[in-house]
Amino acid sequence: MTTEAHIPVEELRVRLRGGLHLPGDPAYEDCCTLYNGMIDKRPALVARCVAPDDVVAALAFAREHGLQVAVRGGGHSVVGASLCDGGLVLDMRGMRDVEVDPDRRIARIGGGAIWADVDRAREPYGLATTGGRVSTTGVAGLTLGGGSGWLERKHGLACDNLVAAELVTASGELVRADEDTNPELLWALRGGGNFGVVTALELGLHPLPSEVLAGFLLHPWERARELLALFRDVMRHAPEGLDLAFAGVTAPDEPEIPAELRGGPAVMIAGMYAGPVEEGEEALRGIRAYGPPAADFFEPMAYADFQCSLDDPPGYRNYWTAESLIDLPDEAIDKAIARWDGVPPGPSQLFIVAWGGAVARAGAESSPLGNRDAGFIVHPLLLWEDPADDERMLALGRGYRDDLRPYACGTFHNFIGDEGADRVRAGLVPGAYERLCALKARWDPEGLFQGNQRIPAAA
Repeated sequence: MTTEAHIPVEELRVRLRGGLHLPGDPAYEDCCTLYNGMIDKRPALVARCVAPDDVVAALAFAREHGLQVAVRGGGHSVVGASLCDGGLVLDMRGMRDVEVDPDRRIARIGGGAIWADVDRAREPYGLATTGGRVSTTGVAGLTLGGGSGWLERKHGLACDNLVAAELVTASGELVRADEDTNPELLWALRGGGNFGVVTALELGLHPLPSEVLAGFLLHPWERARELLALFRDVMRHAPEGLDLAFAGVTAPDEPEIPAELRGGPAVMIAGMYAGPVEEGEEALRGIRAYGPPAADFFEPMAYADFQCSLDDPPGYRNYWTAESLIDLPDEAIDKAIARWDGVPPGPSQLFIVAWGGAVARAGAESSPLGNRDAGFIVHPLLLWEDPADDERMLALGRGYRDDLRPYACGTFHNFIGDEGADRVRAGLVPGAYERLCALKARWDPEGLFQGNQRIPAAA
């Protein structure tokens, strides 16, 4: 293993088109600033990759000098998989081009793109694909972990829309995976782990009106239990175009928010209807009539505008976890609401997503991702500032796992951190873990790539 002091920096610098950054450089510090403020990792080098050749060169250098590798895209990994201590980080943000083929309904997306890049590029064509609910999330990382978003009930998860990927393997080979070339690798990339550095993805696109009915409602927290039951009952039988989430939040201290809610606990029901606005009005009628809400911000808007309207703030300390539930029985609702009463004011959310529709139709042969029969995912998304609150907030998140385990059928990889091999298995279809381990042995036998949910190479 080469020590940091003896890494031949100039040897790599001359191989890269995108540039090489060292501690103290502004670009280095920018790369090391992630959304989770708890992460403090200091790589020896950051390679700015602007083309697949840069990725090939950086990986070859890492192999030659025994350096650990991490890949940084959007920087949203809650466990900090975007960085590594003392190793080499491949900063993919120089590869953010998005090309839309409206005839084939395919978007070709650079490996360092974020969802805002995709949302704006496809907008002129009246086409869209399922993307993250936070526009600054990396496309590659989200898609490889499953990819939950507002269009999932109508068009499937992001990974279900992955039709091809190009990646540089641990051996430095640039390969393509699609239905005709390396189809088993394509299957694995649809939610199953790390097998290389993705330099490009091709995602299927679907027609979407120029304006959709989207936004959110706010209610006082005192209505939380009955609102969650109503949300459950509506989404059990909702049309596939309706995609909503229930959230426990702290109401923003903003002029447009009713004064009695500002800065206090509140219920938010957010989402959109992927179809004509008038159909959305009908689909949302029951939810919007209840209460009535203290504030109703549903209105016709461009999908890309809604996609960036709920972006989370960077720099907070983060802890996430999730449980997938077939249904939300009354007992589970009671436990979820009761535990959220202990969360301090701030940017944290109790985020509950309704599944069904196209998510449930994808079979085990199209993706290794499991628990497709889940009706709901309960996702405590905890964010705070003071390190003194770490243990308290971690305990709150883990408490949700204990509370909901009797009702859970598994979990969802995008919504959890490093929770161990059993939790990785709990997010997969039966038999997929072993199949993925065999593929890992073929494509990355030394385990160079360890981001997202870790898959070991089979013996």
